[in-house]
Order: sequence, then structure tokens, then C-alpha cells
Amino acid sequence: MNWKIILRTIGILLLIEGGFIFTCLPFSYYYGGDDARALIISGVITLLSGFSLLALFKSSKAADVGKKEGYFIVASTWMIMSLFGGLPYMIHGSIPSLADAFFEAMSGFTTTGASILTDVEALPKGLLFWRAMTHWIGGMGIIVFTIAILPIFGFGGMQLFAAESPGPTKDKLQPRIKETARLLWGIYVFMTFLETILLMLGGMNLWESLCLTFSTVATGGFGTRNTSIGDFSPFIQYVITIFMILAGTHFSLHYFMIRGKFKLVWRNQEFRFYLFLILISTLVIWTALGVLSETGIESSFRLALFQVVSILTTTGFATADYLLWPPFTWFLLFLLMFIGGMAGSTAGSVKVVRVLLFLKVFRQQIRKSIHPNMIRNIMFNDQPVQQTILGGALTMILLYLITFAGGTLALIITNVPFLDAAGSAAACLGNVGPGLGAEGPVGNYAHLTALSKWILSILMYMGRLELFSVLILFAPSFWKK
Repeated sequence: MNWKIILRTIGILLLIEGGFIFTCLPFSYYYGGDDARALIISGVITLLSGFSLLALFKSSKAADVGKKEGYFIVASTWMIMSLFGGLPYMIHGSIPSLADAFFEAMSGFTTTGASILTDVEALPKGLLFWRAMTHWIGGMGIIVFTIAILPIFGFGGMQLFAAESPGPTKDKLQPRIKETARLLWGIYVFMTFLETILLMLGGMNLWESLCLTFSTVATGGFGTRNTSIGDFSPFIQYVITIFMILAGTHFSLHYFMIRGKFKLVWRNQEFRFYLFLILISTLVIWTALGVLSETGIESSFRLALFQVVSILTTTGFATADYLLWPPFTWFLLFLLMFIGGMAGSTAGSVKVVRVLLFLKVFRQQIRKSIHPNMIRNIMFNDQPVQQTILGGALTMILLYLITFAGGTLALIITNVPFLDAAGSAAACLGNVGPGLGAEGPVGNYAHLTALSKWILSILMYMGRLELFSVLILFAPSFWKK
């Protein structure tokens, strides 16, 4: 293990994080908040920590990051970024507890959107901007962002991309990983710019447009108001819905859309199944709301569509308290928490492609039970799926369910009621945000004990890194030369 490269890379990441903290100052000064001092001190501490690591290891030779170093950097960086990311809350005093500040920062960087804040609107504008910024940084992955910058410092990035990129497969849009990272971030920035403009056209100011855009394109869910998105106009809600769908789509498909290759996009089985899940879930809930409510056809459709898209893409915004709906709709939304968006998107959870592969394996086993001598490959996008890919997908699903069960049990042991424990574990492991019970769309996680919050922080962390990137560190063979 090359510790010099690891610590130097962490130093670079801290410099980046410190620079982002200072971008919040204009809003702090403009709105006259009392958070400028906390932001400056936090930024300086983060920058000095980064410079110190670079100074200590400035003589280390430039070298490519090995696979072991890549996994360790990814796993450790998310913890370190969250620790430093919680400093503005603690220094300002709005979130004085370490457990709470770490929970809020981890929720931001992992794009979970779970919060311990009981009154979001009481926070100064600069701190709320930093809160949304943690989503934006974590959305594509701070590691992917760094891949585009590391070559300046003499580092390569293939292993970092392999450790960070979500999903069972990685589509290389360009032959060099540096160009891939820059292309993905270019699409990400363009989506950010476009949504910000549309939200401002809907009547929002620049600050709130940026905050909600950061949360949307990152499928995060941190809002600027206590009612999440419920107070905004139908136009705003539809804009956010569309961009949640786009953010939950594989980013390589955005690249193909930009190049006009729409047939290639539509032939993607994962994309079609993703849209099918949105459509059928919306229709089921819309039917239930249409029967039980007098809000009107369009309003009930918008409520159903928004909540379905928000949960499936693991964004976690809300325009209604779905716990007041018929119980079977809770169960449907709860199931969507375990699916998530497409692989290669900013969404969390298991991912649509793994669920689709599981269904294909299940169908094949049914056919084989009827025709034992049948030999047929499982196909995906007109290509046979390798057994290693199938094994990885099924293993991930099983491991995910085991982790969910373990997290639920751990929360129950800390005296969290069963419904709340299951909902919270699913919401945090899947990076969704709102769960069931007291942690639902109009609730928060403030009432939980510090131990429960640490457990949920670990679940958010493991879910964002898709389990394997964390669990691999506990394998004895990982530490052998």
C-alpha cells in the first residue's frame, strides 16, 4: 500500500472541499447571515489540512494509483470529507453535536437527503447553500471529479473510477478515463445550468434555484423550506420531476441524446424498464388518489408522479405526506426504495439493471424447470450477459438485503420502533432520505439517539459506495502484498 500517494490524494481532495466551502460566502454576505465566520474558519481549517498533507508528501513520486490504493482512497475520503463537511454546522452552532453534524454532512455527500434539522428555514442562507453544495459535490462522486484534476498533479485515475462508479458495468464514453470524467461532469454542469434557468423562469431567486438544482441533479433531496417542494407552483414541481428522471438516467445515455442517437437510447432495456416502473407505479397511486381525493385529476396525477419519481430516483423530495395515503401505496413506495435509478446515474439503491437481470434469471429458471434441456443465454441489450456480471448483480442484491436486515436489527436494538427502523434503514442504505413513521416525508431524524444516527450514517456511507468498495477493506487478502 503506497501511503504517500493515498495521503497526498486526500490532501488534494481536502483542498477542493475547502475551495467549495468558500463559494458559499457571497450568499452569506448578500443575505446578511451570521454564518460567514463559521464558513471562513471551516474553509481555512480544511485548506490548511489539505496543504499540510501535500507539503508532507510533496517529494512522493508521481505514480498511477493502484487498485488497492484506489479502493482505500474512495472508502476513506467519504469519511474524511463528511467530517470536515460538518465543521460549518458545528462552528456556527446550528448543529453543535458531532453525531448530528456528521450525519447531516454524510447525508449531503452521499446524496441521501436525510436530515436532523427540525426547522430548515432557520439556518442562514450560506449554510443552506453549503448543505446543498455537499449534494452537488457528491452527486457524480467527488472521486470522479478528482479524476479530471489528478493528472495535473501527476496521478492516474482508472482505479479510482472503477471503485467509485456505480453499477455492475462501466460505459467508457472516451478511450481515456480523464476524458470520460470531464465529459460526465460537462453533462452534469449543463444539467445544473439548464434546471437553474428554468426554476428562475418559474419565479425563484438565484439562491433557491441553485440550492434546489444541486439537490435535484444529484438526486439528493435537501430542500430550502420546511415543506420540501410542497409550497412551489405546479410548473416548478414538473421541472424538478423531469430533472429527477434525467438525473436517475445513465449518464452515457445523456451523451447519446446530445448526439441525437435517440434510437440507441430507446433500445436500452434498462432505460425502458426504468420508464415502465415510473409509469405503472404512478398510474397505480394516481388511481388510488383519484378515488380517495377531491384534489382534481391533474393535481392527484402530479402528486403521484412526483412521489414515485422522487423515491425511485432516491432523491427524497416531497410534495405530500404519503403516510396519509392508503397503506398499500406506502408499500409500493417502500419497494421502489430498493430499486433506485439506473446504473451510471447519481441515484442510489440496488439500481434498475440489477433488478432487471434478477428478473431475467428468475424467468430463465422457470423455463428450465419446464424444459430441463433448454440452453439459452440471458440477453441484455441484444448481447449475452457474462456469468460474472450475473453473479455480481445477484450477489449485490443479496448483500444489500442482508445489510438492510442488519441495519434494521441494529436500529431496533437502539429502541427504534420496527416500522421506523425498517423505513430508516431502507431510506439511508438506498440514499433515499425520507422513510416511514416519524422519519417520513414530513418528519426528520432529530429525535433518534446518537448511536442510531451513527448507524444510519454508516448505512448511508455503505449504500453510496455500493457495499463492495467498503467491505473489501475487511478482507484479509486485501492487505496482503
